[in-house]
Amino acid sequence: MSFDPIDKARPVAEQPLTNVGVDRDSIGVLVREFYARLRGNERLGPIFAREISGDWEPHLEKMTDFWCSVILKSGDYQGRPVPAHLKLKDVTEADFDIWLGIFGETAAELFAPETAAVFLDRAERIAGSLKLAMFFRLPPRLAP
Repeated sequence: MSFDPIDKARPVAEQPLTNVGVDRDSIGVLVREFYARLRGNERLGPIFAREISGDWEPHLEKMTDFWCSVILKSGDYQGRPVPAHLKLKDVTEADFDIWLGIFGETAAELFAPETAAVFLDRAERIAGSLKLAMFFRLPPRLAP
């Protein structure tokens, strides 16, 4: 067994949650409940309905892979989230607040408070990265 100085230096919130009962099944429940709620949201529901028509199961499995990679460090997700989100021209920065609110409520109902907080922390980081990619613009004098 080798010592991994990177893992030891990470805050607890960044280490895998494998020791608190979080597994692929529980993440799959979170993903499915979250997207059920999201689809019912008057602002975000129509955006997702335009992008995902028909069978939602492939998307739900992809998102389960994504969150397993984020939370369990499983490496299951092989997608590219930034390009997928860049094509969404009707998404606003404020939509991320709605997304985070629904996600946080769902996680809080399904997991212990400390575990839900880790999910929300990572969701906030992901939302921040996506907002930077989607909405950050250099001032004209700095643009290439």
